[in-house]
Amino acid sequence: MTSSPDTEPARATRPAGPDKRRLILDAAVVAFAQRGFHACRVSDIADEANVAYGLVYHYFRSKDEVLDTLFLERWNVLLGVITEIDRQELPARDKLYAIASFIVDSYRHDPNLMKVIIVEVTRAANSFGRTHLETIREAYALIAAIVEKAQADGSFRAAVTPGFAALAFYGAIEQVLTGWIFDMLPRGEEEFDQAKAFIVETICGGLDADRASARAV
Repeated sequence: MTSSPDTEPARATRPAGPDKRRLILDAAVVAFAQRGFHACRVSDIADEANVAYGLVYHYFRSKDEVLDTLFLERWNVLLGVITEIDRQELPARDKLYAIASFIVDSYRHDPNLMKVIIVEVTRAANSFGRTHLETIREAYALIAAIVEKAQADGSFRAAVTPGFAALAFYGAIEQVLTGWIFDMLPRGEEEFDQAKAFIVETICGGLDADRASARAV
């Protein structure tokens, strides 16, 4: 006897297919990191994602939009992390250490993405870096606010402006990451952890009020 629809056993729900948009973005990270943004073609991204060439254009108008998306996704995460760290009741030095740790660990876990962001955006002064300059400055402003509050409560000296200190702090991090990207510095678990402490010591060593007082004695 043929079963009626009401008596048929429930069919298992077909698992959802992969997120094609995410697949394309992840493939773009690999393609941009390997070939460089300007040398990379949309077809290279499609090949890396193992999707049809036209599917990339279904989600993105151009490879420029792909890079924009990758940068803004990650940078907005960074802005959120800095904001959350600043809300915590921590000394300024510990806040800066937490920020440096997050950025270094971001490279540790996804070096290709960090390479793309640094080489193709934040250091690209005449193209994507200029396009996203205001967004990049938001991170500097949040870091500067941490320094400014520490100067106000006396834990940091006021000899350096907060804005300059923020640029020096982020610039030190970016330069270390650049050293890893271009194989100018050794990298490994020990070096990653060491870099966090060295970066903070390099910047905070010049800002700490207690250290300045000790030198004056």
